[in-house]
Amino acid sequence: MRSDHRVGFHSVREALRHRPTQVTKVLIVKTRGGARRREIEELCTEHSVPIEVLSERALLGLGIESHNGFAAEVTAETDGRLPAASTTSQTGADPDLVILLEDVQDPRNLGAILRVCEGAGVGRVLIRDRGSAPLTSAAVHTSAGAAEWVEIERVTNSAREIERLKKEGYWVYGADMEGVPPWELDLSGKVVLCLGGEEKGLRSRTRSLCDGLVGLPMRGRVESLNVATATAALLYEAVRQRSG
Repeated sequence: MRSDHRVGFHSVREALRHRPTQVTKVLIVKTRGGARRREIEELCTEHSVPIEVLSERALLGLGIESHNGFAAEVTAETDGRLPAASTTSQTGADPDLVILLEDVQDPRNLGAILRVCEGAGVGRVLIRDRGSAPLTSAAVHTSAGAAEWVEIERVTNSAREIERLKKEGYWVYGADMEGVPPWELDLSGKVVLCLGGEEKGLRSRTRSLCDGLVGLPMRGRVESLNVATATAALLYEAVRQRSG
């Protein structure tokens, strides 16, 4: 079993809150003080996690950047891949709202999407394993710790998952520039939103299996939105409808 790193205050804090038994050590830059340091130290004391105080140069020497003064060593069982399924019980999660991602290759985009999903109360995030970014420390850092709380499931075949979800009563919508605006759809029931990668979007097979396509009208000069931004816009229209 190898070690991985969580970097930044939020990622370290959520790792300590969610799975402290997998945190082997917390690293704190010696010049870092204040309320955030006290909170991390209290969590470490509560869960008997050792702390190492070191210089920023020493932390950079470990290849850890963008840390904001905090990092943690955690055990990783999947060689940087996503776990088969999270055991998290996400507070406020809606089991009838599901996101399916395929070919999202930028770890930072993946992290940003997971942050949005956690904030919107998504029940599950299904990620097509082949062609997708691994859940690296960069992805977790970008998620601001949300990756520790979202229920994530790795899948091998998008088409098979869509067919299974349809049998369970879900309506499946694929994000596409030619789709109808989300406010013209009923997103209040059992819904799956499928989003594709940065370059080519959804695979043609996935698109053909969707019950409909949903898109965001572009009124400016750019042709499309970043996949994480599009996810946020689509999800929060679903949240608006479901909150009524």
